[in-house]
Amino acid sequence: MLERNFSGFAFETGTDEAGRGCLAGPVTAAAVILPADFHNEALNDSKQLSEKIRGQLKPIIEQHAVCFSVTHLHPNEIDEINILNASMKGMQECILKLNQKPEFIIVDGNRALNAKLGLKNTFGKQFSLTEIELLKSIPNQSIIKGDSKYLSIAAASVLAKTYRDEYMDKIHEEFPMYNWKQNKGYPTKEHRDAIRKYGSTIYHRMTFRLLPEQLSLDL
Repeated sequence: MLERNFSGFAFETGTDEAGRGCLAGPVTAAAVILPADFHNEALNDSKQLSEKIRGQLKPIIEQHAVCFSVTHLHPNEIDEINILNASMKGMQECILKLNQKPEFIIVDGNRALNAKLGLKNTFGKQFSLTEIELLKSIPNQSIIKGDSKYLSIAAASVLAKTYRDEYMDKIHEEFPMYNWKQNKGYPTKEHRDAIRKYGSTIYHRMTFRLLPEQLSLDL
């Protein structure tokens, strides 16, 4: 059974991301504050759940959460600041969007949430000094495999995954030949065969190795 709280603070936020290893589409982050009495036996790391169960959990989390937020960081920003920084920046943006200021943040992984703040990039949100100071002021703890240990991180993982999947289903209609509705932008053989045949799109991450046998694409 997943733990309800790490820090002892009432307004503890769990945060996580989805889509880090994809060739196309955004990396999507989510942050969730759950009430102290929240309980759901099905909730777990989104990777351990079926699409059906994730879809059932999404409205439950949204209905019962004290607050939640979701952010997409798109390929142009990923390509500029790299996927690790984009993943972290997405979670930072989610914290800033919450209606309730967190007292403590737990983040899935091994990197502190405020490891890099205020990156000066061309695309996406630019943090103000006030926002940077706010993020610095909130204590946080990274937890390896936190999405399979704490309810709020698991809830964030489910929201990040379901919102990202919905986004990929939407852009699938624009470029059906890549079958993003099925592979969600991950580097499957089918996806790479389509890149080989049709080339890349505005939704592909150009700093990623889209085709393993090529160092670069002739775009």
